[in-house]
Amino acid sequence: MVDLQGLGLHAKNLLRSEVGMDFQQLADKALQGTIPEREELREVLNATEEQLPELLSAAFKVRHHYYGKRVQIHVLQNAKSGLCPEDCHYCSQSSVSEAPIDRYPFMSKEQLVERAKQAKAAGAVRFCIVNSGRGPTNKEIDEIAEAVREIRAQTGMNICCSLGLMTEEKILRLKEVGVGRVNHNLNTSRNHHPDIVTTHTYDDRVATIENVKSAGVSTCSGGIIGMGESDEDIIDLALSLRAMDIDSIPVNFLTSIPKTPFEQKRELTPQRCLKTLCLFRFVNPSKEIRVAGGREINLRSLQPLSLYPANSMFVNGYLTTPGQEASDAHQMIADLGFELDQPAAI
Repeated sequence: MVDLQGLGLHAKNLLRSEVGMDFQQLADKALQGTIPEREELREVLNATEEQLPELLSAAFKVRHHYYGKRVQIHVLQNAKSGLCPEDCHYCSQSSVSEAPIDRYPFMSKEQLVERAKQAKAAGAVRFCIVNSGRGPTNKEIDEIAEAVREIRAQTGMNICCSLGLMTEEKILRLKEVGVGRVNHNLNTSRNHHPDIVTTHTYDDRVATIENVKSAGVSTCSGGIIGMGESDEDIIDLALSLRAMDIDSIPVNFLTSIPKTPFEQKRELTPQRCLKTLCLFRFVNPSKEIRVAGGREINLRSLQPLSLYPANSMFVNGYLTTPGQEASDAHQMIADLGFELDQPAAI
């Protein structure tokens, strides 16, 4: 018996291979809420350089529908640096890193309030407090809660915390003082996860995200591209984030830090980064997509194009690496004809 459905799909794939994929149709599907087929997502990642303008135009169509030309700026603060027992191969703060970074205990409340004020002055709508380590102790939760209460009182800024593995109880404690979002990245696919860290599992990360959702706090979770993952790993990550209904998705690009296990990994091109951002927009059309760590190094002169699929970005550096100055980001946004979201007035 002839499989007519299978023949139809084969014919459709042959047509695609001959004329190239219609990315505008993929944008329309995304706007209709249809999950892209895996083959369509493979074609996004394998788009030719000649197809890149059309791909960016299609991703922008989706981005513009939900966010117009608005861009949000976020600022990270590494509140405790180094001293981490985890073996994340990409991280300069991990137990397997010999990178010469600043190492310091948890910052004082006064220091964090001052950094939050600086972030607001830089145009940030969200101040992200990051704590190295497997997860925060009860004492650290108390210290963070006290700092957040003061930051909210003095600046009115939205606060995100990225503190490692956490129970629902600890997240609720932070919610009480005004933490509106918690970040915990999946980082990569379930299949690739054992190749980047062995001291905790993919399921450990999923459990923390589920605890954030159970506590009624906004979720932030994304990944790092350029760690030796395959196209299928990137697709799996994007689809997993959609399945978990993540609110905010930071897409990082590996910075190969000397004296870390991944110091030799330099496999990204600006075009690969842009195609990946487009894929995340098609899979998670209504979500905040943030072009995050490593954009300066990996996108280089093509950084402005990242804002066609993405609608938010980090400025003023990352955890242990420098980043684009806020004033330069403001100019880039203005040059594109885009609009900077303003911090909330207090």
